[in-house]
Amino acid sequence: MIQIRQLKLPPGHTERELVEKTAKALHIRPEELEAFRIVRQSIDARRKPEIRLVYTVDVQVKGSEKKLLAACRKNPDIGPSDSVRYRFPRPGKETLQGRPVIVGTGPAGLFCGYLLAQAGYRPILLERGEDVESRTRRVEEFWKTGKLSPDSNVQFGEGGAGTFSDGKLNTLVKDRDGRNAEVLRIFAENGAPDSIRYEARPHVGTDVLSRVVKSMRERILSRGGEVRFGAKVTELLIREGRVRGVACENGEQIESGAVVLAIGHSARDTFAMLLEKGIPMEAKAFAVGFRVEHPQELINLSQYGEGAPKGLPPASYKLTARTSEGRGVYSFCMCPGGYVVNASSEPGRLAVNGMSYSGRDGKNANSAIIVSVTPQDYGADGPLSGIHFQRMLEERAHLAADGAVPVQRYADYAERSGEERRARFVREDFSPAIKGNWKEADLRGILPPPVRKAFLEGMEAFDRMIPGFADDAVCLAGVESRTSSPVRIPRDESLQSAVRGLYPCGEGAGYAGGITSAAMDGMRAAEAIISRYACRQDERNEGQEENDGTVSKQTEG
Repeated sequence: MIQIRQLKLPPGHTERELVEKTAKALHIRPEELEAFRIVRQSIDARRKPEIRLVYTVDVQVKGSEKKLLAACRKNPDIGPSDSVRYRFPRPGKETLQGRPVIVGTGPAGLFCGYLLAQAGYRPILLERGEDVESRTRRVEEFWKTGKLSPDSNVQFGEGGAGTFSDGKLNTLVKDRDGRNAEVLRIFAENGAPDSIRYEARPHVGTDVLSRVVKSMRERILSRGGEVRFGAKVTELLIREGRVRGVACENGEQIESGAVVLAIGHSARDTFAMLLEKGIPMEAKAFAVGFRVEHPQELINLSQYGEGAPKGLPPASYKLTARTSEGRGVYSFCMCPGGYVVNASSEPGRLAVNGMSYSGRDGKNANSAIIVSVTPQDYGADGPLSGIHFQRMLEERAHLAADGAVPVQRYADYAERSGEERRARFVREDFSPAIKGNWKEADLRGILPPPVRKAFLEGMEAFDRMIPGFADDAVCLAGVESRTSSPVRIPRDESLQSAVRGLYPCGEGAGYAGGITSAAMDGMRAAEAIISRYACRQDERNEGQEENDGTVSKQTEG
């Protein structure tokens, strides 16, 4: 196929106009295009308000593509397609004891299970929380009443923490093997809009993501897999340096020679169990800060300018800065038209996150403005010292507003005097958009002084990039402490821990930072198992006959 880059059209153009633009670039007629596929679409807003959509497309043409490429050789934006097709690994020859067990059904566990089921390995997925429908009801009840379920909340349950987020599917991970494209293809196959396969910043929103997660579960079941909810793993069964299975809270033991740990970044009790079992772990750097809310109109104006054409999506931003003391400050999980959400998972501790629906039609934009922290900041030693640090911040946040989400205006947090106050772009009556009870409170004592200082420096730096970013009435909510795992579980090139047969993967193990990268890492774990172990045909067929329904198996407890 031939790839054409830098095709620019105004927002609101028709599909026919894109086809004609493509044909014109190749100096052929539109009817000479036999196949046409959008590879990438991005927004060029450098010449505000003359904004353009920029496309990369792959095409198949009538006649000789070699001759056409030769005729276009002087155009650097035309060449052979470099799109990579994902290839499934070949099954290995070793015999696997039992069926593969996957602990956790966030993106890493779900995609690992999806691939293993597709290959006929009949995986067993164990999830401490509820199915996505029950979990959604539980979370909405928590936001209304404050009644927290420790095992089924914004962090735990089918779909993982990403289910109650913006549903961003972009990643900085290089896609040499086509895993990124395959993740997006699978999402689209299970109900996400096909446009996520080519948008530069794809997202689905929590409402669509919930439906996708359910569809993926049903496909796993239809191919012989099992998904068990309320199945909290409390022990690894280890003998002679190898994993032999898992034990659940209800007393059930499941034998398996391949256990995938896709536990997510908030499974603190599971990390403690792993430490007790002697699984090698280490503390790692992550980042903490606050959710910062602005009017979405302010962000649109900063990114698109005045008089921008209609049809553009709510604008987003990505900001980074380096402070005077060398700390990194950056925006994280930016949610256009979204909400700040109470994302707590432990009684007496409070954490926040950002979320948006597929329409991104809320009045506010929010993102986490976070500061890098390292084990030297944690005030404790050992592999779980980062968890100790998180809990300390979350306890302070919980106390600040008696269990409600604490909110403070930026001017008050920055302790501005009268002559320093700024009300240029954000009105004094600007109000936050929060899922869960919230209360005005003093956030100044939550972050340690060096981190607070870096946060303030970062906000002032970002105000120079987006005027109004640090206006007086901008709302802060805290604390954002679950940006990534504070723990890493080392693994070798075969993706196994020092305990053989144990495959740590995803965000919880310290190898991903978002929905897509976690899904890709889950795929890698599945590939490692497939390439090592043979798939027993008799078990595959038997499992497919037993599990052809769409209701997941559940355990008691």
